[in-house]
Amino acid sequence: MTERDTVGEYLEGYARILTGACATGRRLSRDEVEALRAQGERAAEAGIGLRLLVRAHLSAAQDVRTCLSAAAADHLLAAVEQAVDAFAEGHERAQRLAIRQQEAARREFVDDLLHGRSDAGRLAERAERFGLLLSHAHAVAVAQGAEPYEDGYAVTRGIESSLAARFGDRRILLTTKNGRLICIAPADQDDVLSYFAKQAYAATDGGQVAIGRAHPGVGGVVHSYEEALNALDLAARMDLDEPVLHAADLLVYPVLTRDRQAMADLVRTVLGPLQQARGGAQPLIDTLTAYFDTGCVAAEAARRLSLSVRAMTYRLERIHRLTGADPGDPVSRYTLQTAVIGARLLDWPEQSL
Repeated sequence: MTERDTVGEYLEGYARILTGACATGRRLSRDEVEALRAQGERAAEAGIGLRLLVRAHLSAAQDVRTCLSAAAADHLLAAVEQAVDAFAEGHERAQRLAIRQQEAARREFVDDLLHGRSDAGRLAERAERFGLLLSHAHAVAVAQGAEPYEDGYAVTRGIESSLAARFGDRRILLTTKNGRLICIAPADQDDVLSYFAKQAYAATDGGQVAIGRAHPGVGGVVHSYEEALNALDLAARMDLDEPVLHAADLLVYPVLTRDRQAMADLVRTVLGPLQQARGGAQPLIDTLTAYFDTGCVAAEAARRLSLSVRAMTYRLERIHRLTGADPGDPVSRYTLQTAVIGARLLDWPEQSL
């Protein structure tokens, strides 16, 4: 079967249009242009490439030329240019529409997947179109940077290309949501999310990536996604600056805040007296944070706070006098450290409890 046979139905009326236009040297009429655009759209919807179609149009024009007088043939090139341009416009218009429809379907699927909407069976069927088998366990990584990212952005395309080049045959989904980059991968492919985290950190100019734990089924993707988001939120509140956060390493924090009222009572009881200090409680809470973060090494904590060791020692003694808890005593230290973590999680004293 020749190319002409393959695309013949999309050349219907083309020779007649060329002959009519060449007879008087006129431009194609509006109806003729619209007819050619419609043919182009139909060809695109049938999945036929534009190069093949253009070649067929040029070949058909050669046949028309043999039937034209010398005077009429002088107008053939202009007529072919208009005809092929109209046909190509219709073909491209149909392709753009198809791409927009595919993008809309993909976006709808991603929204439903990450929010647990839609029937689980139907969602699993749709997932296969995008390379996921939701019968398996999956883990989700979420990356954020200084600016928002969307599908089609250079950063997104670059990371997608890197993942495709390295894991081309893997069932991976890279997408965006609320300005963040998201990678969903099977639970047994930790290397995918680790590689995504490395690429995203570099591409976002030092952003931060959180990786949720792996969970099975359709709901498992939602669960892992929410864990990753919570890890990023926790990092912001706790000033955790690690480039890659693993939700599994941060489980103690949700446990501490599961009973919010109890934690609020602890913060008020243990740290409330610090509000009597000159300058309020915050400087002393920062002192305790630095002290605990450095393994209770006063000299290192002082350096982090740009204080002298003497000033650091004075602050620790002041905390002891106000709260009755000695930061140097192991039992008191545990209570103080838990209360400090609670204060940071609850944004106290800026937010009242």
